[in-house]
Amino acid sequence: MLSFAYLTALVVSLLGLGLIDKRHRLALFGGEIARTLITLVVVVAFFLVWDVVGIAEGVFFRGGGPYQTGLLIGPELPLEEVFFLTLLGYVTLLSYLGFERFFARAKR
Repeated sequence: MLSFAYLTALVVSLLGLGLIDKRHRLALFGGEIARTLITLVVVVAFFLVWDVVGIAEGVFFRGGGPYQTGLLIGPELPLEEVFFLTLLGYVTLLSYLGFERFFARAKR
């Protein structure tokens, strides 16, 4: 049986980050659309390669969970991993830009 609970949680979290981004105009909504998308694609690609190497070495494997879809994009690589890595990259980018803005204002 397919469960979309985890995937739904990841998508809702990404949408929430999008709202934070829009509110504070940090990345996508700060006029840096191309730079943001390139950054996220590079981050996701890097970590997907990392995952594939880890899977090939027998270090990483897909855990069984009742909240996952069970859909795989590769051996031992669940669909949710792409969304998780996007979330990880986006939250890191927004955190960096938010702290950078905060400390720049605090300096003045």
